Amino acid sequence: MKLVVQVKLLPTLEHASALEATLRACNRAATHASQVAFAEGLKDRNGLQNEVYAALKATFGLSAQPVVRVVKKVVDAYATLKANLRAGNLGPATSKRYRKRTRSATRRLARRTKKERRHAAQVNHEISKEIVSVAQRTGRGIAVEELGGIRERVRLRRDQRGTLSSWPFHQLGAHLAYKAKRAGVPFLEVDPAYASQRCPRCGHTERANRPDRDHFRCRRCGLAGPADVVAGVNVRDRARSAWVFVTAPAPSR
Repeated sequence: MKLVVQVKLLPTLEHASALEATLRACNRAATHASQVAFAEGLKDRNGLQNEVYAALKATFGLSAQPVVRVVKKVVDAYATLKANLRAGNLGPATSKRYRKRTRSATRRLARRTKKERRHAAQVNHEISKEIVSVAQRTGRGIAVEELGGIRERVRLRRDQRGTLSSWPFHQLGAHLAYKAKRAGVPFLEVDPAYASQRCPRCGHTERANRPDRDHFRCRRCGLAGPADVVAGVNVRDRARSAWVFVTAPAPSR
């Protein structure tokens, strides 16, 4: 059988003052421990206790038992906060502020997204205009890889991934197509398969021809050069071959 007894403490003024001082020291110690937990990402009891135990005893003059209780209270507070965030249960006032900040952040994100789209559209317009202008002035055509699925095909440096993963490549192709048609410039999209792995001189194709992102070296004939240039030559050659069929007269019946 377990007996529970309620006891009321009646401390003297001296003892009450000592208890109050201890509580204030515990509060300051908890604030320090919470700052350390946040800065170091220590949310487990053992990890936080190992980090702050000695400092709390030395700095705030606490004995072992109060220090252990302070650490447990800090860890429990972070656990409760995490659970409330997951459940969306932040209390009326906190929840209202949270929803207000969320709506504000959503509006800012929407404005930024629109701004980035306008910027990308303007850049695509300028790029396509310049390409078509050069082709028209020099009497040449335009050949590009089919831009669909380019994000899955192209290997990017880490610093390029954020920008190019959201870039509207299809829009660039559409700008090129209609500007070229309006200017009377031949325009073709060709199959990009193995364009950066095929040797334009001997036709040998294998992945080892491109040992890294920037370089090409044919394993059969030794042709070497920048990988992007080699891919461009292959795109040009494919477009020339395809153009023969596009412009060939229809067979007579």
